Amino acid sequence: MRGEENKKRRRDWNTDDDCQELLPLESMAYTVTPTPAGPVGSQYCVCKVELSVCGQNLLDRDVTSKSDPFCVLFMEVNGKWMEAGPRLSPSRGGSSSGPPEAVCVVLLDRTETAVNNLNPAFAKKFIIDYHFEEVQKLKFALFDQDKSSMQLYEHDFLGEFSCTLGMIVSSKKITRTLLLGNGKPAGKGMITIAAQELSDNRVITLSMAGRKLDKKDLFGKSDPFLEFYKPGDDGKWMLVHRTEVIKYTLDPVWKPFTVPLVSLCDGDVEKLIKVMCYDYDSDGGHDFIGEFQTSVARMCEAQDAFPLELECINPKKQKKKKNYKNSGIIIVKSCKVTRDFSFLDYILGGCQLMFTVGIDFTASNGNPRDPSSLHYINPMGTNEYLSAIWAVGQIIQDYDSDKMFPALGFGAQLPPDWKVSHEFAINFNPTNPFCSGVEGIVQAYSACLPHIRFYGPTNFSPIVNHVARFAAQATQQEAASQYFILLIITDGVISDMDETRHAVVQASKLPMSIIIVGVGNADFAAMEFLDGDSRVLRSYTGEEAVRDIVQFVPFRDFRNAPKETLAKAVLAELPQQVVQYFKHQNLPPINSEPA
Repeated sequence: MRGEENKKRRRDWNTDDDCQELLPLESMAYTVTPTPAGPVGSQYCVCKVELSVCGQNLLDRDVTSKSDPFCVLFMEVNGKWMEAGPRLSPSRGGSSSGPPEAVCVVLLDRTETAVNNLNPAFAKKFIIDYHFEEVQKLKFALFDQDKSSMQLYEHDFLGEFSCTLGMIVSSKKITRTLLLGNGKPAGKGMITIAAQELSDNRVITLSMAGRKLDKKDLFGKSDPFLEFYKPGDDGKWMLVHRTEVIKYTLDPVWKPFTVPLVSLCDGDVEKLIKVMCYDYDSDGGHDFIGEFQTSVARMCEAQDAFPLELECINPKKQKKKKNYKNSGIIIVKSCKVTRDFSFLDYILGGCQLMFTVGIDFTASNGNPRDPSSLHYINPMGTNEYLSAIWAVGQIIQDYDSDKMFPALGFGAQLPPDWKVSHEFAINFNPTNPFCSGVEGIVQAYSACLPHIRFYGPTNFSPIVNHVARFAAQATQQEAASQYFILLIITDGVISDMDETRHAVVQASKLPMSIIIVGVGNADFAAMEFLDGDSRVLRSYTGEEAVRDIVQFVPFRDFRNAPKETLAKAVLAELPQQVVQYFKHQNLPPINSEPA
């Protein structure tokens, strides 16, 4: 099957006429780098780990009430390729008890805020890729939220705890003292962190409602929300999920929500879970309405036309009142268990990554015979173009069974008539531009340099549109079998920006991603514009990109870094983009098992 698809792709070149031619979070206490999109670290980890955090006896920083704590998780990364700065010990004033320590701290995530609570159990979980072969240093920092600001220095510091992920995983659950910036205990403050492996990719989606809940507010109705608990190893109930608050009603309808099945019931659909209903109060003293116990298996009996109704019971009222019936009804409108497929699920299912390289041969690169040229191959046999090809290609080639990759050039005059082409096969075989592996691309690149004349302009859209046509053909298949990746290596400003923007917006609807590596020292502001990390990309027609499919990195940031860091940077968003596309199309991996 894979071989036939690849053969068809190569045949299709013969009939293609065109082939002829995070919120910036900063504080005085921390120097942080926003987390890259997707999980931190390699995308191909052994497993994912979910961390649950609780606090005990936290410092009370508020005068008229208790603290409103939230927890922020950082990971220390020692790679030179990430922006780093001195970290000052996080005392309340940002002062340090010793000399600054130069580390790179990456902010991973933060929990919700627990209002007026010195013993919070956070519903928001931290999910981290676990790598046995790496020392993954973590820091859990707690703050008292004073304002709505996302800037950490606006909030009071409550203490921190540092450890490795391996330490948590090996113990499964740890309780430690929180420390201030001077290394002294933060009062009697403690933190408990529990780890669980997320090896089960099933997720549960619940749609919940309530009817005739007890009225708790004196001058109104109730502001109900639900909390879901599962039994912990210590016999105590552990908070798993908290819904949003629905204001001023006894008949709430909550938004559907999705949580990992292993989080809700450890993957055991028969295990009892407890659901508690509260009336929200802004001071954190939420009024208990009622509770009930059920299981996922029972909730799955609910269907759209036949909801499941469960009595919400207040045990104290039940004991006091002889005629007590219930404190309302909680309705399971629908309960569906599905699989949340990962990038690795699609790869293991047989999805092929179809790799194409586009190389900039415009005159601004300089004469390749001149040592100052970006295309000059130095005595070590490399240059920035070759380094980028090797870095990305060596990883991606493992995911294409026949390892035959089209390699295209643009912006050069070609023999014999010396017309400018913005889309030519660098092996000079327009009907079969495929190269055998990364080595074949490198050989074809080196061989073509003496036979072309660098010219211009720098047009991206022809190559983007060309790969998009093949990706469009793949959409006719009823399986997640192919995903196209275009690597463009360029030295300068795009000449056809409007056409390129339009091409990228159209390609965002297809199984396709674009990686741009900028070589040299030019101004790459236009490339950053195409990379839609900070804003949605729009075509000149006003049409928005369906998803972000462009990842840009300047090679100069990696000149003195280990080779693998460039690959990690340019491929950071790719797994997420692959999964996002196939999920949007409701395409499961080939031969996937039902939930």
